[in-house]
Amino acid sequence: MDVNKLLFLAKKLIPERIFVFFQPAYHWLLAMLAAIIYRFPSRKIKVIAVTGTKGKSSVCELVNAILEEAGYQTALASTIRFKIGERTARNFFKMTMPGRFFVQKFLRQAVKENCDWVILEITSEGARQFRHKFIDLDSLIFTNLAPEHIESHGSYEKYRDAKLSIARSLEKSPKLNKTIIANIDDKEGAKFLVVNVQNKVPYQLEDAKLYGLKSDGLEMMFDGEKITSRLRGIFNINNILAAANFGKVLGISTLAIKRAIEKVEEIKGRAQIIKTDKFEVVVDYAHTPDSLRAIYQAFPNKKKICVLGNTGGGRDKWKRPAMGKIADEFCDEIILTNEDPYDEDPRAILADMEKGFSRHKPEIIMDRREAIREALRFANGTLNPPVGGSGARNQNDAVVLITGKGTDPFIMSPRGSKIPWDDEEVAREELEKYARIA
Repeated sequence: MDVNKLLFLAKKLIPERIFVFFQPAYHWLLAMLAAIIYRFPSRKIKVIAVTGTKGKSSVCELVNAILEEAGYQTALASTIRFKIGERTARNFFKMTMPGRFFVQKFLRQAVKENCDWVILEITSEGARQFRHKFIDLDSLIFTNLAPEHIESHGSYEKYRDAKLSIARSLEKSPKLNKTIIANIDDKEGAKFLVVNVQNKVPYQLEDAKLYGLKSDGLEMMFDGEKITSRLRGIFNINNILAAANFGKVLGISTLAIKRAIEKVEEIKGRAQIIKTDKFEVVVDYAHTPDSLRAIYQAFPNKKKICVLGNTGGGRDKWKRPAMGKIADEFCDEIILTNEDPYDEDPRAILADMEKGFSRHKPEIIMDRREAIREALRFANGTLNPPVGGSGARNQNDAVVLITGKGTDPFIMSPRGSKIPWDDEEVAREELEKYARIA
């Protein structure tokens, strides 16, 4: 019987108060056991962790690109994928940071294959369950913090403290010449820079001036060099700054950093662009109010046809009307659809989102594929606008924004069931029927 089944049985058999009391010790012991079994692999390799609410996976990919450009062999574990050297595999766990045994085994394999650096995306849930324990860190990047997983942690303060515990792990790490890089535009950034490490690097959007958004990407300055990127949105300027500052601390040349960033043409499921001969389709992970607003703002002066639901039935219910309100503010046409209902009624989730609407009456299509199909058909000019929409304009000005899942591999459904899923793949399949992919 596996560990997860044992934990499930324990929850059923042990009174909740007692179970909660002993749960931290349980997680700590598992972390220690995993490290012992795999012989503390993080002692033999350099490890950089990336944490925050938004941008973690993108920063991991950018850090990886910079390290590879500088000639380092890398391993990477993130929401998007697992990579060791030249081998890469999609993350099918439906969690950013899998269990302690997986992570320690991953680190050991990276050591075995002579990787120089491991890039780890670490979440608050992972930290709360001590999945980061017994991983000796060399560096940490903090991107930002916004309310998320509040019901799981109990409060915003506890959520923040879970993130800060990762910084304290860096401080306690026996590694030499440790580095922390933190976004000081975020109100919590200064708290991360308090830790006692050798290199403390703050960054802020002001550092990238003069910066600007283009129709096909962005431009920014870093260390006196102009960087032109195919990535979209102001948020990606922040992500580039985080990764570039890490490269600079390592002594990687600014020109090498520039080359690496400019080679990254897309990040899977993160403002990922699918071009057609008439319009663009965007697949993005945005599942918080701030990230939803940011992705919509990344496409100014475009007719926005928006497909969204709300990540995670049974959790963070507070954000449902907030996300509805943001879609109501920025989108021209809106289709609400199923996302990850778990054991909650998906229609009840969308009803909560509808409370945020005042300008539009969103169309509701529960089947996510059908919802994407209808949005693409409308953008392709083969369908009248959904009821309550604002009408058509020049189709070349249109963008279809499919948000909430990004690279998530499943739609999580009742009683632990899950439906294999890929927003990008579905969008491409449907586009083949209605538009030629450029």
